[in-house]
This record gives sequence, structure tokens and C-alpha cells, in this order.
Amino acid sequence: MISPAIEQLMREHEDTMMIPAENVANVIKEHPLEHALLLLSQAGYSTIPVLDREDHFVGLLSLNDIVKRMLGINGIDTSNLEELTVADVMKTDVPVMRLDAELEDVLHLLVDAAFLPVLDKDGVFRGIMTRREILKAVNYTFHTFERKNQETKLIFHANSSR
Repeated sequence: MISPAIEQLMREHEDTMMIPAENVANVIKEHPLEHALLLLSQAGYSTIPVLDREDHFVGLLSLNDIVKRMLGINGIDTSNLEELTVADVMKTDVPVMRLDAELEDVLHLLVDAAFLPVLDKDGVFRGIMTRREILKAVNYTFHTFERKNQETKLIFHANSSR
């Protein structure tokens, strides 16, 4: 269990911990794999969310997934990239989080994931929670906790002296 005081400090960064969906590169599951490869290489990401046409999250696609599909016995074969879709190679068994997820659960999941897709109750993709943003909030909390704790003690001490 996370201390309520620590969780409160972490929550001060709640608005920056999630990158909204409109700022996250993604692909539609029916897109050709060739399109996804171009998007991944241009965007500079190694993994991106995959959505359906109604913005429901359906999986993750990584550059590694595409490269594995291109590797053949005789080397790299790109000829099938036009015929294959994102759905043919994406991973569907991936951890996700809900908008109302407990911070402790999020921290456990981010140990093994660089980011978590954030979904609403209907499975609509709302953004991503990144390990980087969580670590920035943890860093803030570590550096602020003692100072805020001392301020609280001083206020308590001053009020009890009256």
C-alpha cells in the first residue's frame, strides 16, 4: 500500500502523467503493414498502440514485430508488407489500465512496460501512461516529501502551542 501522503504528492502530477490520445502516434488494425513500418520509422517510436475504426484499443505494434515478419530463410523479404495488415502481427495480450486505476497497480505494471495504454470503461483509447512521466512524478515526490512533511510539522507545532 502506498502512503496517502506520498500518493497525494504523486497525484499533483496527474495531469502530466498521461499523454492524451490525440498526441500519441497510432495505427488502425486494418492498415497495411507497410504503412505501419513507415509510420514507426518516421515517428521514431519502437512501439505504438493499435486501434479499431471506433478508437477502441486492440493491441500494440512494434518495429520488432514487423522485422520478425520480414525475416525469412533467405534474408529480409519486404514483398508481403503490402498484403499483410497490422492485425496480422500486432500483440493483443498486453497490459492496459483504466482511467480510474489505482496508482499502486500502475506502478507494478510499468515495471515491465515502457508505457500503458489508458482506456475508458468502454475500451476507447484515451492516451498512454509512460514510465518516464511516472518517474518524473516519483522524482518530484522524493524531493518534495520531506519539505512538505517538515512544513506540516511546523504548522501543527505552532497550532498546538497556542
